[in-house]
Amino acid sequence: MALTKLITDLIDGSLGTDWQATPKTANFTAVAGEGYFVDTTSAAITVTLPSSPTAGDEINLVDYAGTANTNNIIITSSDNINGAADDLAIKYGRGGVSIVYVDATQGWIAYNAANETATALGSLLSNSFSVDYLVVAGGGGGGGVTSPARGGGGGAGGLRTSYGSTTGGGGSAESSLTLDVATNYTVTVGTGGSAGTQGNNSVFSTITSTGGGFGGAYNISPAKVGGSGGSGGGSGADGGNNSSLRGLAVTTPVVQGYDGGYGTVPSGCDGGGGGGAGSVGGNGELRTSTGGVGGSGLAVNILNSTNAGTASVGEVSGSDVYYAGGAGGGSDSSAVGRRAGGIGGGGAGGSGPTGINYGDAGTANTGGGGGAGGEGGTPANGGSGVVILRYPSGYSITVSSGITEASGSPFTEGTDKVSVFTAGTGTISFS
Repeated sequence: MALTKLITDLIDGSLGTDWQATPKTANFTAVAGEGYFVDTTSAAITVTLPSSPTAGDEINLVDYAGTANTNNIIITSSDNINGAADDLAIKYGRGGVSIVYVDATQGWIAYNAANETATALGSLLSNSFSVDYLVVAGGGGGGGVTSPARGGGGGAGGLRTSYGSTTGGGGSAESSLTLDVATNYTVTVGTGGSAGTQGNNSVFSTITSTGGGFGGAYNISPAKVGGSGGSGGGSGADGGNNSSLRGLAVTTPVVQGYDGGYGTVPSGCDGGGGGGAGSVGGNGELRTSTGGVGGSGLAVNILNSTNAGTASVGEVSGSDVYYAGGAGGGSDSSAVGRRAGGIGGGGAGGSGPTGINYGDAGTANTGGGGGAGGEGGTPANGGSGVVILRYPSGYSITVSSGITEASGSPFTEGTDKVSVFTAGTGTISFS
């Protein structure tokens, strides 16, 4: 009998394996040198590999009923499996796998398999999974390129997010995206608009955020009209207190921000503030010869404030991180000082000729609008946008050339990873 078994083992390659005749129908701990028929007809079964193994220890597993494609045979160990500290699984019908312990680095490795579709031991992670996103476009450039420059503030880049309860413009947060592994998805981070021009769109997969509207110029039609965009740009001075001259926030495919403010008429004429993701831009104030303040941005804590500081994205205020603030409008008078941009990276507007009369640029990687030029001053560029993704920590991202990933990215927050992209265009894929 012993000779017959030896001959049989030599023929079928199972020399040294002590096959257990009764199929396993519940979770169990394997013993080195044994083989098991695992019946997952009713439910998935977890096989725990032996602790304190030695090199050459082997385990053999076979899908008894051909149901492992529905109810997996899950393999777990206190040692590495295939060189990593992750549980793996037989995920295909009639699968059979031989596993041998090598050393502490590689742990247990699969060296022989039957009927596998791709790999002998597959990840427990699904091929489809949910991803939350924050996509902020580049902010619009400030207005005031003509003399005397008393322009409107640039509007913030459009903000779209699935994280939290609200998105830009006061709408409800959008739905997260269901993505697949081994599939390329487009990422584009929009740059800010130069003075008097709209910001550039940011994109992730099917989500496109619209660049911020530009600020209007002084007293020239139609140049004094603020540009429309993710958030609207403020109209230039001498806008006639006319709300129709403010730049409007886009409403298709979804709302992404707020309208800009409008400028005032002479004397003492001043530009409106750019709209932000969180509020409308302020109107120029005739009586004080002061431009409108920039609309506030929106706090989106898809990335916590500590990690946002490391990545140099957003504007941190306490435990919140704000994006897409509108820029301040340009002023006629130096006496009242500059008009502030909205929280979330909006640039300040310039004041009168004896003060700081140039606008401040929107902050990079916030989508903030560019500040307007004050009396005799020059307007500024909008801030670049950002794309931030949050997904289960078991997945990894491969980034193509052309995309810049922030310092420290991906971050780990709770059970998720957060990847931050700050410039460029290209593709990413998950595994």
